Amino acid sequence: MTEVLTFFVLEFPLSRPAVVPGVDVVDERILLSRVKAGDREAAEALVSRTYAGVFAALCRMTGGDRDLAADLSQETYRKAWEALPGFDGRAQLSTWLFRISYNTFLNHVRRPHRIVPLDEAQASAAVDPELSSEERLSEKDEAARLRRAVLELPEELRYVVTAFFWAEVPVREIARQVGVTTVAIRKRLKRAYSRLGEAVA
Repeated sequence: MTEVLTFFVLEFPLSRPAVVPGVDVVDERILLSRVKAGDREAAEALVSRTYAGVFAALCRMTGGDRDLAADLSQETYRKAWEALPGFDGRAQLSTWLFRISYNTFLNHVRRPHRIVPLDEAQASAAVDPELSSEERLSEKDEAARLRRAVLELPEELRYVVTAFFWAEVPVREIARQVGVTTVAIRKRLKRAYSRLGEAVA
């Protein structure tokens, strides 16, 4: 089970946020206040600092569909701008954005979608020449089974797992946002591991 989780976590590593000249972590509140005041440069700096993490987490949630992850990232920021006046700064900005991206993804999953078949040209372009067909099928099946198992977890476990593994949100920060202790979060992670282990065994 540990190997399966490690594989899925490392499949889409989080990139280090872009460095914004003159703005460090301590200045995040100042940056946010500038965004709330309508400062376009501050808004661009905010996206530059956070986009890589949001996109990577959505890549994991979508099973590696980068186009869909990009669309959902845009929707995440649209919703974030609308909700920004109500953001009080008690949670870290990255945690708050992950929660919005998580809900955006779940809304997408719950909507009915038209299935578009993959034509031969697209299929051949998607093939990794370094892997044999058996290896590709094995990795794809393993990742799909784990992703499906995560999405079928009860909400309180699913959010903790996706936040911790797919967005690398610290346990302390998840606990603060959910309103429970860090011990409770670790217990939820342990319960989730057990369920995921059974689901992908």
